[in-house]
Amino acid sequence: MKKRKEYFLACDLKNDVKLIEKYKEFHLKENAWPEVSKSIKASGIIDMKIFISGNRLVMKIEVDENFSFEKKARMDANNEMVVKWEKLMSQFQQPLPWAKEDEKWVLMEPVFRL
Repeated sequence: MKKRKEYFLACDLKNDVKLIEKYKEFHLKENAWPEVSKSIKASGIIDMKIFISGNRLVMKIEVDENFSFEKKARMDANNEMVVKWEKLMSQFQQPLPWAKEDEKWVLMEPVFRL
C-alpha cells in the first residue's frame, strides 16, 4: 500500500461577492480544465478539495510518496495551461497578510489532532 500524506493550505479571495461567485463557478466539476486536472494528478496529488468560508479558502490535498511542493512548482511553471489557469485565478485571489512574496497558497500548520 502506498504511503499517503495530507496537507492543508489557505488563500483569500478578493472580498467581492461577484468575484467569489465567479471563482466558485470556475471550480465546478464541469468547468474544470482537463489539462490542469491532469497536471495535478501527475504531480502526485491523489485528491484535492477546496472549501470556502466568506472569502477564505482552505485546500486539502492528499498526496502519494512521490509528491513534493518543489516538484509541483517546477511542473506548473513548465505547463502552459497551468500557467494560464494560475494567471486567470490571480484576478480572484489575494495573498494572506503573512504570505511570502509571490505566494498565494500558504501551507497551514496543524495545531490539534484527536
